[in-house]
Order: sequence, then C-alpha cells, then structure tokens
Amino acid sequence: MNYYENKETPTRVQTDHIVKLNNRKNLEITGVKEVDSFDNEEFLLQTVMGYLIVRGQNLQLKNLDVAEGVVTIKGKIYELSYVDEEQQEKAKGFFSKLFR
Repeated sequence: MNYYENKETPTRVQTDHIVKLNNRKNLEITGVKEVDSFDNEEFLLQTVMGYLIVRGQNLQLKNLDVAEGVVTIKGKIYELSYVDEEQQEKAKGFFSKLFR
C-alpha cells in the first residue's frame, strides 16, 4: 500500500484506491479522503481518484477509518460512478445544497 503524509494533520492517507463489492451488499473502498455526504440511497465520497458516487437502497455506513482512508458501506448497491474532474465542483455544490 502506498501512503503519503498529510501536511495539515499528522495522519497517513492511503494513495491506493481499491473497490471491493461482495454480492452487491457489502462495499469496501480504500483511498477515501472524505465522506462529503450520505443518506440511505446515496453516498458522495472524495477519493484519491476523484469523486465517487455510490447509489443503492438501505445504504448504511458500517465502517469509517479516516486515518487509513477506508470506508465500508452495507446495503443493496445499484450503481458506482466516478465524477470527472470538470464535474467535481458541480457535483459537490449540488450535493451540499441537498444536505443543508
């Protein structure tokens, strides 16, 4: 695993990005920088590879390890999609308006 030191805080952030989906029910993601927003149907995650949107039904955040950059989501997964760099600010702004 590749790590780099975060200069603002003394934590190590994982630079590898791995997505493991088991039976469309358990999703483990590494290389997560931040969980921007989530509810039982959608998660918006900032990863080392850009923004990742996870959509599904009855989604629950089962594990969040900010120091290691690991997130585990449980529920029925319908869709995983990455937001292109030029769409990142638009997506972040859209989701921040929804979750005020």
